[in-house]
Amino acid sequence: MIQQVFASNIIYGLIMLLFILGIYGMLEKKNFLKKILGMNMMQVAVIIFFLTLGQKLGAAVPILIPGVDNVDIYANPLPHTLMLTAIVVSLSILGVALALLMQIQRQYGSIEENEVLRRMNDE
Repeated sequence: MIQQVFASNIIYGLIMLLFILGIYGMLEKKNFLKKILGMNMMQVAVIIFFLTLGQKLGAAVPILIPGVDNVDIYANPLPHTLMLTAIVVSLSILGVALALLMQIQRQYGSIEENEVLRRMNDE
């Protein structure tokens, strides 16, 4: 009994671990690139969580089949559609963050938070 509950819910624990690692990376790391990677890990964890919630055991692809009137057999396509949009937004945020990081490195010569803050105060 306990093994079934654990086996069926282990994905949620892994998602939570990925999210917590992302938070740790954003808060504790002093390298801006590592902070960006931590943010990206959090975004991936949220996307996987919603995709996992959108699963339906034994569901069919949401394409109308002639003669089938029971809509309960179809999987809901909305979570997958929303997460496709979230993936696009996530990649856009990553691209902008990396572009800003390149500018920070050009202007201050470093991507370490302490070094950048020190050089900003020296100007």
